[in-house]
Amino acid sequence: MRSDPSKAGWGLKAATWAGVLFLHIPLALIILYAFSAEDKSYVFPPPGLTTQWFAAAWAREDVWAAIGLSFRVALIATLIAMVLGTLAAAGLARTRFFGRDAVSLLLILPIALPGIITGIALRTAYHTVEIPFSFWTIVIGHATFCVVVVYNNAVARLRRTSPSLIEASMDLGADTFQTIRHVILPQLGSALLAGGLLAFALSFDEVIVTTFTAGQQTTLPIWMLQELIRPRQRPVTNVVAMVVVLVTFLPILAAYYLTRDGDQISGQGK
Repeated sequence: MRSDPSKAGWGLKAATWAGVLFLHIPLALIILYAFSAEDKSYVFPPPGLTTQWFAAAWAREDVWAAIGLSFRVALIATLIAMVLGTLAAAGLARTRFFGRDAVSLLLILPIALPGIITGIALRTAYHTVEIPFSFWTIVIGHATFCVVVVYNNAVARLRRTSPSLIEASMDLGADTFQTIRHVILPQLGSALLAGGLLAFALSFDEVIVTTFTAGQQTTLPIWMLQELIRPRQRPVTNVVAMVVVLVTFLPILAAYYLTRDGDQISGQGK
């Protein structure tokens, strides 16, 4: 008698839930301690619950400055990644030339390397050409790995899109720009949006590369790291951590829903 593959055994279900709990219990603790009445140490369970730390975090100018810097860096790094990643995907998706695989590997390499290696490499490059640390040194550092995210989404969608759509557009009299606007971009739309959202989330909470490229500037992850080392108000740090979780979780969730049906691309059949 054949078993139904759609029905998982209790052992598999238990293992799945164990993995989910292992990943998300620490996040739940962050949210719990954001409401803790104790401001000096972590006591479980908290001696009391309060919302006063949300007002305290709202009133901290250093928090707002860090959030603003992280948001601006993430936004510009994402825009740069959208342009460069899309162009790279368009150049490599269907063309064949000598060194194509090497170029593809070099494009993916920045996100595969440990962040500390990328950070040291960027810091050395800035020092060699005597570029002072600034807002733009952080943006360039973040764009190096954000490009990879956009590229991966765009090249995957282009490879699944039927070339007959482009051929039909040209046969019907459309020029190159009309084909790009009315055929290619609509096919790429959700993939580019998903890649941009993921790139924004990665940039917003990046800490390792930022440490080597920020100089004296303080992004939100750097602020949180400093607060953990020399805490003033521990629950405020947890409140800000909740903000980071939301800011990064929502784009990732949106990206998931945008790309989960990516295999069902129009024109994929005959």
